Amino acid sequence: MDSIDRAIISQLRRNCRQSNIELAEAVGLTPSPCLRRVKRLEDEGIITGYHASIAPAAVDRGFEVLVEIELKDQSPASTKKFEAELIAHDEVIEARRMFGSPDFRLLVATKDLAAYEAFVTNKLLTLPGLGNLQSHFPMLTIKSDPPRASGRPRS
Repeated sequence: MDSIDRAIISQLRRNCRQSNIELAEAVGLTPSPCLRRVKRLEDEGIITGYHASIAPAAVDRGFEVLVEIELKDQSPASTKKFEAELIAHDEVIEARRMFGSPDFRLLVATKDLAAYEAFVTNKLLTLPGLGNLQSHFPMLTIKSDPPRASGRPRS
């Protein structure tokens, strides 16, 4: 990957809905070589997809909570079963298995505090092998990656 590939990636991260002509102009290429580079970056698995950034509150996911989980049993079979059941819940928008403690860090999004309490009580606490759960309520998100999309819908 060279500096032009990195510039293409940077531009697409800011706005993946820009046209190839706009992208080419922004990175100093003509459209054909720019499109070939984008296609190569996709084929090589460097660009893995394009996404819409949705306002969480618009889809009843405006209340975000960081959750730390420790398992009672960390055997491979128990961990695999726990992970499969955990990621089946739409409220879990990000899940990471960690080295050390805690075993998992999650980002959970619900409509509000009452919906979060119901999710924890009725779903998370029923997961197999759960040992300890701690919730952390963010005061303010000051940076999020990927950045919020600045693209506008095409007409």
